[in-house]
Amino acid sequence: MKRSTPKNALYAQSGGVSAVINASACGVIETARRHPDRIGKVYAGRHGIVGALTEDLIDTSRESAATIRALRHTPGGAFGSARYKLAGIDKNRAQYERLIEVFHAHDIGYFFYNGGNDSMDTAHKVSEIGSQMGYPVACIGIPKTVDNDLAMTDCCPGFGSAAKYVAVSTREAALDVASMARTSTKVFVLEVMGRHAGWIAAAAGLAGRGRGHAPHIILFPEIPFDQARFLARVKDDVEKHGHCVIVVSEGVRDASGKFLAEAGTRDSFGHAQLGGAGPVVAQMTQAAFGYKFHWAVADYLQRAGRHVASKVDVEQAYAVGRAAVRLALRGRNAVMPVIVRQSSKPYRWTVGEAPLSAVANKEKKVPRHFITADGFGITTACRNYLRPLIEGEDYPPYSDGVPAYVTIGGRPVARRLKRPFVL
Repeated sequence: MKRSTPKNALYAQSGGVSAVINASACGVIETARRHPDRIGKVYAGRHGIVGALTEDLIDTSRESAATIRALRHTPGGAFGSARYKLAGIDKNRAQYERLIEVFHAHDIGYFFYNGGNDSMDTAHKVSEIGSQMGYPVACIGIPKTVDNDLAMTDCCPGFGSAAKYVAVSTREAALDVASMARTSTKVFVLEVMGRHAGWIAAAAGLAGRGRGHAPHIILFPEIPFDQARFLARVKDDVEKHGHCVIVVSEGVRDASGKFLAEAGTRDSFGHAQLGGAGPVVAQMTQAAFGYKFHWAVADYLQRAGRHVASKVDVEQAYAVGRAAVRLALRGRNAVMPVIVRQSSKPYRWTVGEAPLSAVANKEKKVPRHFITADGFGITTACRNYLRPLIEGEDYPPYSDGVPAYVTIGGRPVARRLKRPFVL
C-alpha cells in the first residue's frame, strides 16, 4: 500500500523577538527533521504572519544542519517577525481564509506560531477557520515573550534572559553610581520593558539583597504611581546611602490609569505608544531636590542580549519548540506547550500543555504578594520565583572577540497562488 505524502509545516515568529526565540525555532525544525515520514518540509513565514498572508515563505529544508543548530545561540528573529494583528473572524474573515488558501496551496497541515498573547489568539482562530473551511490544520502555539505575562505557563521563554540582563545591568550600574555619588550623580534611573506587567522590573530586584541595596526603588505597572510618596522615598535613600538607583517599568501609571509617559499615539495593535517613563521620573527628582541624575533605557538591549542569556531560558525555549512538534504528531490541536514548575529549590521543571482558548488575550501580572508592602521592592516569595529563571550561563561561540551568530540563507518557496494579498 502506497503511503501518503506527509503534510508540510509552517513556522512563524511574532511580535517583539528575544534572545532565545530562535532556540524555539531550532527545537521545531530539528524535531520535525527527525520525523520525515510524518512531516514534510518546514516552511517559515518571512516576517511572521505577514509572510504567510503574502505567500512569502522560506524553505528551511535548504538550510544546513549546522545553520539550524546555530539558531540555538543566535538572538533576534532569524526568519523575521512582525507586529501585525489579525482582526476577529467576524470583522475580517478574508485574512483567515487567505491563510487557509496559502496552507492548502503548499500542502501545509501544521502551523507553529511562536509569540505572545495576541499570537495565541490568532493560532486559535486559524484552527477554527481551518475546520470550518474543510481544511483542518494542527495549530500549536509556542510561548514567547520577555514580558512573562502569558497565562497558564509558569514562565515564558525569553523572560529569563531579559531578567538576567536587567539584574546584571542594574548591579553593575549601581556600582558605577555609588563610586561617583559624592561629587556627581545622585539618582540613576533605568527604564525597562513591561506595559502592563512588571516582571522585568521585578527581576532588577535580584541585583541586590534587600532594603538598602540597589535598586532602592522599583516602580511597577501594578502599583499606581504616587509622586509624593516616590519623592519622599528618593530623598530618604539619597540621605541614607548617598545615591538612589531606580528601576521603572515603561507602563507605570498614575492613580487615574494614565501612563506616566504616554506619547498620545498608537501602535499597530492599538496600544498606546509610550514616550519614556525613565526621563520623566528622573526629572521629577531634579525638579524637587536639584539632584544630578542620569537615566538609561534598556530598550532592545534587554531582549537581544544573548551573550548574557540564562541557560535555563535557552533550555526552556528549545524544549517548547520540540514539544510543539511532538504535540502536533500526537494529533493535538489548538494547544500550547507550557513550563510547569515542579520545585524551586532545587529548581525542577517539565513541559505540559494548555488550550489556546485559556491563553489567548489574557495577561499574567505580578501578584501583589510578590511586591513589598510599600510598593517599591520585591518580596522573598518573588525572589524564590525569579532566581531559578536566571540561573546558568550559555555563552555563544566567539570569533574575533564578538559572538559568532548565524544568518540564514532564506531561500524562498515558489509562489503558487495567482492572487496577491495586499496588507
